[in-house]
Amino acid sequence: MSAPAVPVSRAAYSSEELSLDLYRRLYLIRAAERRIIEHYGEDEMRTPMHMSVGQEAVSVGLCSALAPEDQVYGSYRSHALFLAKTNDPERFFGELYGRVNGTARGKAGSMHLAAPDAGLLCASAVVGSTIPAAVGTAFANQRLRNGKRCAVLFGDGALEEGGFWESLNAACAMRIPVVFVCEDNGYAVHTPKTVRHGFDRILDVVAQFRCGVFSTEGSTDVEVIRRSVAAALQCSAGGSIPAFVHVLTHRYLDHIGIEADRDIRSVGEDRRWRVHDPLVLQRSRLTLSGYEAADLQAEERQIEERIEAALWRARAAPAPGPEELLAGVFHEAAA
Repeated sequence: MSAPAVPVSRAAYSSEELSLDLYRRLYLIRAAERRIIEHYGEDEMRTPMHMSVGQEAVSVGLCSALAPEDQVYGSYRSHALFLAKTNDPERFFGELYGRVNGTARGKAGSMHLAAPDAGLLCASAVVGSTIPAAVGTAFANQRLRNGKRCAVLFGDGALEEGGFWESLNAACAMRIPVVFVCEDNGYAVHTPKTVRHGFDRILDVVAQFRCGVFSTEGSTDVEVIRRSVAAALQCSAGGSIPAFVHVLTHRYLDHIGIEADRDIRSVGEDRRWRVHDPLVLQRSRLTLSGYEAADLQAEERQIEERIEAALWRARAAPAPGPEELLAGVFHEAAA
């Protein structure tokens, strides 16, 4: 049986079941993006693509640490976050193909994926713009005492944005339990952080604020990332303070598009990171814990079949008509 299409509680999982669930999520994202690469040249997915290949463990580790009712915001590199939070390739491909079965009925595209029903409140093409929104959501949850936790995922390019520093300062001053997760692949488009940053280590700077500070120490292991985020969530909720999690990762493809990123990185650097590919690490863990290769291949086939079915349903679905142009743009009162 394939994995369910909605997030499930992991509280009752054994460690082996959790490891398998994490691998399913990682594989779902990687396989979905392989299909994008395969079909993008057909020019039916008319949206810019900011791919998540190599960075899957960050979103999977984050969303696995969150409960289904918890909330998260993301950036324009939103494929992994959407699939990790929703486990829903059908609405994913519907949106990429601009069809009415997409998560925004085909009007948002790749950079604005959202699924409020699953706790993914928003992703945005404007760098750093969801960080203040996440602080506001966490503040609202705190006032409402609804038990929901809120995190925001952003790239290291957002560290140059005033919105990040203002949000961090406000959250610390007001003791708002929001979790900031920095997905640091070392580049803002093609500019390395050594050129952009006037500081050496972001952790040293953030440690000067009244918040919890956590690091995965450069690990690409999804379970290490999950534990770091879980610790940050516990610290934040328990102390009514924000927390910051720094995750080093690697972008296999170009900033935008489906081609390899050869202009800014050497083949050697790419090869060093691929030794620590998050899917390879998690598959090896499962093999060492007793899973047979045939069993893992069967899991992978089921995921591939789900993705293939979702892709073809998206291609067959209708595009939004003219009546959809203003729908969802302005507030619509309930009938």
